[in-house]
Amino acid sequence: MEGAAAVAAVVLLLALSAALVSRKRNKNRLPPSPMALPVIGHLHLIRPPPHRAFDRILARYGPLVYLRLGPSTHCVVAGTADAARDLLKFEASIPERPLTAVTRHLAYDDAGFAFAPYGPHWRFMKRLCMSELLGPRTVEQLRPVREAELGAVLRAARDAAARGEPVDVSRLLISMSNNAIMRMVASALPGHMTEAARDCAKSVAEVVGAFNLEDYVPALCRGWDLQGLTRRTREVRDKFDALLEIMITAKEEQAAGPPRTASKDLLDILMDAAADPNAEVKLTRDNIKAFVLDIFTAGSDTTATSVEWMLAHLINHPACMDRLRAELDDVVGGSRLVGEQDVAHLPYLQAVFKETLRLQPPAVFAQRETIEPVHVRGYTIPPKTSVFFNIFSIGRDPGSWEEPLQFRPDRFMPGGAGAAVDLKGQHMQLMPFGSGRRACPGMGLAVQAVPAFLAALVQCFDWAVPIPQGQSKAPPLDMEEAQGLVAARKQPLVLIPTPRLNPLPGV
Repeated sequence: MEGAAAVAAVVLLLALSAALVSRKRNKNRLPPSPMALPVIGHLHLIRPPPHRAFDRILARYGPLVYLRLGPSTHCVVAGTADAARDLLKFEASIPERPLTAVTRHLAYDDAGFAFAPYGPHWRFMKRLCMSELLGPRTVEQLRPVREAELGAVLRAARDAAARGEPVDVSRLLISMSNNAIMRMVASALPGHMTEAARDCAKSVAEVVGAFNLEDYVPALCRGWDLQGLTRRTREVRDKFDALLEIMITAKEEQAAGPPRTASKDLLDILMDAAADPNAEVKLTRDNIKAFVLDIFTAGSDTTATSVEWMLAHLINHPACMDRLRAELDDVVGGSRLVGEQDVAHLPYLQAVFKETLRLQPPAVFAQRETIEPVHVRGYTIPPKTSVFFNIFSIGRDPGSWEEPLQFRPDRFMPGGAGAAVDLKGQHMQLMPFGSGRRACPGMGLAVQAVPAFLAALVQCFDWAVPIPQGQSKAPPLDMEEAQGLVAARKQPLVLIPTPRLNPLPGV
């Protein structure tokens, strides 16, 4: 009997031990993951562009996956609206946006807004953004700047049409958006400096969007600059810094002179905030420079890219183009140029905008970092883990969208499945501007200006794809993506314009 009791006691202890081990293992269980290789982890699976690699992995391993990029960079990727919603319930535990080696240098460490740690400085800059810098009043005051740059695009297309020549729409749109952002930042900037700023912005997008081994295998790569990114980043930073110094110095000289009656630009507002003795956070010169850089990287190429994708989709879907033109003719007519004030009255234009951002979000993923353990869906995400919301996958999730790979603006019209879905980050199945406290503060400007740019191109011109030599008709436009920070089209959008309105109103 004593022996049987001893055996029973041992069995009970083993069962309790196994239960405790299992409970501990489940408590610290990571999301599903592909097989990792020594040292490099899952780096071999992340072939560029990374959002496509994430999409392939998510399709196989589920809506929430764990990846190790290099020896010590831990990541979790969410690929559906439900997974994103579950993670954002713990937003207080994932408030940070991790700095890479490149962004740390470009962003003056964390002096700007985009990469600032969550705290008093970040909250102050967020309020300044929403109430002053990118608030409705400032956006409206700076509308003539955007209209002037749009007018330059329309004139270039009109002149090309008069010569019977195709026009590089991609180049025109990039020039327009960069010039508009630059003039909204500093309205009195000389022309040659605008060109320099555009070149700098292009270089910033290239280095920030590049895959940098130093971020993932630092012990082997730090100090060697194997890809030349550190050198290029320093060159870009130095050029932009010199440009910003000229801009700030010019503003300081203006402030010492007679009072100005013109509307304030974004740099005026920033410098006023820095000079305010009662401000709760004292902005430094580096804060101002870093914030201007944030605006450039977030708002220049993204605007051009969105307009370009919309126009390309419409050309590949003539029935959608015809329906948008009919709406423009009915609501706006041909005696005046469509403007930002009309967007709210053009529901099909808004549907085209939403559908384009669903399929081709300019920012293909949003990245955060945990500051404490996050327990979600039965898994535990450790601190200092990068969390990627793969916006590209979320927008194409068949669990949220019928025929998700098809361009169908009707889904956002009254009676469509997405009629009630907005772009503000409240509906996780469509989050091109992110969601929560780190959502893009320029969202209000984008949803007003970008559809208006596209509407003017469609109202004023017919656009045709050049017919290749030896063919009888033009092929559909290639919709392949380029690599980089912003998911632009790989091939330039070269089209033949034919004026629909003559003369062009207001141009």
